[in-house]
Amino acid sequence: MYKDKELVIRPVHEGDLLRLWELIYKDDAPEWKKWDAPYFPHKSMPFDQFMESAETWVGKENFWVITVNEVVCGIVSYYYEDEQKRWLEIGIVIHEGHNWGRGIGTRALELWINHIFNTLPLVRVGLTTWSGNERMIRVGEKLGMQMEARIRKVRFYEGNYYDSIRMGVLREEWEALHSPIKN
Repeated sequence: MYKDKELVIRPVHEGDLLRLWELIYKDDAPEWKKWDAPYFPHKSMPFDQFMESAETWVGKENFWVITVNEVVCGIVSYYYEDEQKRWLEIGIVIHEGHNWGRGIGTRALELWINHIFNTLPLVRVGLTTWSGNERMIRVGEKLGMQMEARIRKVRFYEGNYYDSIRMGVLREEWEALHSPIKN
């Protein structure tokens, strides 16, 4: 668990599963999906169907919840781009619009990247988004991430092409910009 005032990131608990279903799978077209890779399909699912695999989310190292005042409002995650486990990409979703623009994502990602550099022997952490998500690009910049690649016109959404944006930060760059946060 990592904490910044009222904001906490921590592994998923069994008691979080209903809330996660409500945020992620209850609706066919949730507002957050317009920003989180909207060019990929999203399907709602009944709670009992969600629960068939949801137990695998509990306690995972690479998928944590974000809470504000002890209410789950989003998730942070990571995955490896390669089998050598040297190229790691992070993700974040703040699920409800009333939580956007409040700095929650920036603060949560700062805690998450600290956690990753504190626990994994990596030299770089990456973030991939799309050019339509300008807020996510600004969050990466605020955290000291560098634009590493712009793959032009590879994301198609609502009749328009967008670029895929790859950002990253090296361990030494992170340590120079951010004081260590311990859990």
